[in-house]
Amino acid sequence: MSEAFDAIIIGAGQAGPPLAGRLTTAGMRVALVERHLVGGTCVNTGCMPTKTLVASARVAHLARRAADYGVRLQGEVGINIARVMERAHTVTRNARQGVTDWLQGMQGLTLLHGQARFESAHVVRVGERLLTAPRIFINVGGRAQVPPLPGVRDIDFLTNNSILQLTEVPRHLAVIGGSYIALEFAQIFRRLGAQVTIVERQSRLIPREDEDVSACLRQVLEGEGIAVRTDADCIGFLATADGADVRVDCRHGGPGVSASHVLLALGRLPNTGDLGLERAGIDTDAHGYITVDDRLATNVPGVWAMGDCNGRGAFTHTSYNDYEILAANLLDGAQRGLAQRVPGYALYTDPPLGRVGMTDAQAKASGRPLLLAKRPMSRVGRATENGETQGFMKLVADAQTHRILGAAILGINGDEAIHGVLDLINADAPFETLQWAVPIHPTVSELWPTVVGSLQPADPDDAS
Repeated sequence: MSEAFDAIIIGAGQAGPPLAGRLTTAGMRVALVERHLVGGTCVNTGCMPTKTLVASARVAHLARRAADYGVRLQGEVGINIARVMERAHTVTRNARQGVTDWLQGMQGLTLLHGQARFESAHVVRVGERLLTAPRIFINVGGRAQVPPLPGVRDIDFLTNNSILQLTEVPRHLAVIGGSYIALEFAQIFRRLGAQVTIVERQSRLIPREDEDVSACLRQVLEGEGIAVRTDADCIGFLATADGADVRVDCRHGGPGVSASHVLLALGRLPNTGDLGLERAGIDTDAHGYITVDDRLATNVPGVWAMGDCNGRGAFTHTSYNDYEILAANLLDGAQRGLAQRVPGYALYTDPPLGRVGMTDAQAKASGRPLLLAKRPMSRVGRATENGETQGFMKLVADAQTHRILGAAILGINGDEAIHGVLDLINADAPFETLQWAVPIHPTVSELWPTVVGSLQPADPDDAS
């Protein structure tokens, strides 16, 4: 016999628990199904543990630079990797327990642990139990992609998940991939004492960003002793007694990097393959992402998809915003949609990259008349005072509407200072609003009015 609920939520990641909270507060009986760990990627293998490692690595980096600040330390900087990892695991455990306690105390919620599979459009099986509901929300997240590279199954490779379980600092970590997760882990483990080589198939790091961002970040990483191998057009692996040889270029033949550990950071896949979506008639794209419309509805009435599994955002904050959109539309009578979301994110290298809106290349491809401005961090007082002058901040704006189209800060506090521009774009206000603001001194954000004031017409022949 089936059990009837008002709503079923599959997955207890970033969007699932708050939606359960809103639905139960509205008087609904809700079943929340989680097959593994409450909290999803962010809490367990993503933002929280990795940014905790970033913090430990930064302390080690600053300790090595102590003399630059007139501070004398006794002896070399040592790394207790067990303590570093335990600190990250403690942050994760505490966060996961907090979410679990919240859910277990939620009136009207039934929390189930197990694999959910659709039997039909509105019937879900969890073990021996059959659940039915007129509203079903899928929030199953994603996992690391493991492409069929030659020899990859012959080695003990790491992913963003398993690397968090290391009990020793790698002798030589080969990071396969040159995007966001790859670069964060590369810098973390370099600062913790490992030799690190980044292997990227394309011609530059983080190829979705502008070329000046890629070039500057590569300079930062190489300045810390990280080897970067781009144009690695023939990646393959050969198991060895102490790790793996990594081939990076067919033209030169033979292995190119002798590594003790290999991290695969080559993108993500949605956890949708074992949900029985075909039984429910729910459409997915060629990569397995659930197809949704602007309001996160699937092609099956009464079924929605949130978070990483819908392919409409790959961040904790976009997943949470998916929840906000659904709650507003279903419970508050709002008309919210994905088209209203301004894309913003950060890369947590040190210095971090804060990004919002279009890149320069995207803005130029739009054919609009543009204004551009760029300022090196060496001319930012806060950066100079902190002895961290690498990077730059820049804007691109529409010359006719005076709306900022995009911005980037690769520099100290860039992940925080970007929010002034993010808020301005959300408010649909002209850039003069930012120019005549009176930001606090000394901060990184205080330079935004100066950057706005230096906006100049873009060269129409410059396609970079």
